[in-house]
Amino acid sequence: MDGSKSARAQTLPQSNLRGALWVLLSALAFSVSMALVKFMGEGYPPPMQVFIRQLIGLLVLVPFILRDPVQAFATNRLGLFVVRAIATSLSMMLAFASYQQLPLAEANALSFTRTLWMVPLAILMLGERVGMLRFLATLAGFGGVLLVIQPKGSEGVALLPALYGLAAAMLLAFSVTGIKALSRSHGQLQLLSWAGVFGVLFALPAAIPVWRLPSVHDGLLLFAMGVTGAIAQFCYIRGLSMGDATVLAPVDYSRIIMTSLLGLVIFHELPPSTTWLGVAIIVGGAVLITWHSQRYRERVADAALDREI
Repeated sequence: MDGSKSARAQTLPQSNLRGALWVLLSALAFSVSMALVKFMGEGYPPPMQVFIRQLIGLLVLVPFILRDPVQAFATNRLGLFVVRAIATSLSMMLAFASYQQLPLAEANALSFTRTLWMVPLAILMLGERVGMLRFLATLAGFGGVLLVIQPKGSEGVALLPALYGLAAAMLLAFSVTGIKALSRSHGQLQLLSWAGVFGVLFALPAAIPVWRLPSVHDGLLLFAMGVTGAIAQFCYIRGLSMGDATVLAPVDYSRIIMTSLLGLVIFHELPPSTTWLGVAIIVGGAVLITWHSQRYRERVADAALDREI
């Protein structure tokens, strides 16, 4: 037993370092993608941008799907794939609207509430019992949200786009809960293939009424937005598959610095001190929830290993 735990501990530092680099690259790609979403927002509404993002993501997958199309789409849980894809598509449209209408730092902060939403969803959907630590961390995190979106006069955060961001994070948390269930019986290619196909199908009807033919310049920027979004997703999944979530998840919060710098340089946005305080509380709550959940899973795994030995 001790040998197995020791071997696992010895392999974690290197895998955590590699995973952290992937997650850091994901954060950079995500930040650039969202800056482009905001930059192109005036002429290209969220449904059109989401469709382009989903289409490019699917095209990236095509070479891998063609290797074994039957296996790529093998499933006995099509209904859950459909529900998850609907939630993901709606989440992306709401998130894009939030990033277009809010300063980058504030919109990015609201996206981190995904981890906070996982707690009530786990209670309602999975029937999990939540300890006092996770409960208090969740309450504190949502208290941080109030600091981020509190009215601040004529320069305050608009309430409706803030609600878009919160709803997007909640739907994404629902999607993550669904993918946890699907990952027990499906591989990564199957998850991505179904998500890609349904993502395009569900985004298309919303994109058609607002579609406009982009210029060459705008087309290149929209293409870059889609590519960086696909890169962000791939790198994040790749990174988390390598190491300890309690180490890697906080690395993703480097997005706070990246989006704030992009917001300052490109859009001349300088978040007030209350926003930074709210972000710190949201991130603190999310990190604490992630740490507690990972420690619980490790205790369960160690207990199972003890029983086997």
